Amino acid sequence: MAKDPIKKADNGTYYFRANLGYHPVTGKQIQKYRSGFATKKEAREEYSKLILSSVKELDEKKNTVSFQTFIEDTYLPWYKTQVKESTYLNRYSTIQKHFAYFYKMATDEIEPIHVQSWQLELAKQFSPNYIHVVQGLLSLAFDRAIVLGIAKKNPSRMIGNIKSQKTQVDFWTLEEFQKVISLLYKGDYYEHYLFISFWVLFMTGMRIGEAAALLWSDIDFDTGLLSITKTMYYKSMDDFKPVEPKTQASVRTIYVDADTIRELKAWQEVQKKVLKNCDYVLSYNGIPTSKHTLPRALEKLAELAGVHRIKIHALRHSHASLLISMGENPLLIKERLGHEKIQTTLGTYGHLYPNTNLEVANKLTGVLQYTPATQSVADYTSNQHTAAYHKEVK
Repeated sequence: MAKDPIKKADNGTYYFRANLGYHPVTGKQIQKYRSGFATKKEAREEYSKLILSSVKELDEKKNTVSFQTFIEDTYLPWYKTQVKESTYLNRYSTIQKHFAYFYKMATDEIEPIHVQSWQLELAKQFSPNYIHVVQGLLSLAFDRAIVLGIAKKNPSRMIGNIKSQKTQVDFWTLEEFQKVISLLYKGDYYEHYLFISFWVLFMTGMRIGEAAALLWSDIDFDTGLLSITKTMYYKSMDDFKPVEPKTQASVRTIYVDADTIRELKAWQEVQKKVLKNCDYVLSYNGIPTSKHTLPRALEKLAELAGVHRIKIHALRHSHASLLISMGENPLLIKERLGHEKIQTTLGTYGHLYPNTNLEVANKLTGVLQYTPATQSVADYTSNQHTAAYHKEVK
């Protein structure tokens, strides 16, 4: 015989603790406690009402889907078909890391207040621009949940995304880069590898992933043409592979200068003596350059050279700033860097053209020439009317 759930307290009132089963999403046991009933009958009536309402509520929740189940079983497989492989691989870990905040919640029970709390937690560790990107991914996930009928609203869009901040492009001037590169001794194999890696990044403007995927067969030493057709997905020394670039504009060919061709040939000869069959240009051990090796070395060299530290991607910005200082056209820079739109180039590097308006004004000076009139417009008009009158009279 089951125990009576209604208990009598020491003060003479009645109470109960109802076990209402397990939550369909979290799996946790649901219990509710009620006390202060004057009679056992009152307590039993309330207990019965609670049991009936809970059964109904749990029945309604049987069709709910936890956010973790939605993301891992439904959203990510679909998202993988919508973006480039490289984009998916790069964003997969970001999604798993930051969406975990909501994983134990039902997808349709996540409210704007939950997203706001999540925003505030992220703000303790990350920049506004990074949070802006991550929340953009969250909004896309909820959009998909609505389409599939798993959620009725998008709490991420309701709360609004955090405002991104326009960041100042960091770069090294030619003089600063020369200070750094001059510290490397090409007589040492590893330092020669660092030398050619930084040289190529600075002189071509390639992204680090593009440079890591560069093969010797991508370089035409006779014409100086360099083909950029892929980027490197690098997770570990045992897990890497070349993948398609993010956009079609990233697939491009660029001419490299004679000095860079000379340095590449010299590195190829050195690399062959150590690695008999290595296809990757930027490699000292037979596998593509690690995404950690070069940034660490660049940081140390900056300290030794007495210049400010920059991230490895800033060598790409340094190349662009060098071209701008040489007076190159933004359209040429767009093509060389592999930007999809000229707005990206101008939006990123437009501030590096500080004297553009002044130069335009200087060029416009003297373009328009003015020859002073010999009489006023009024006099000219009057004379025209008089001449017409005399002609008509005659």
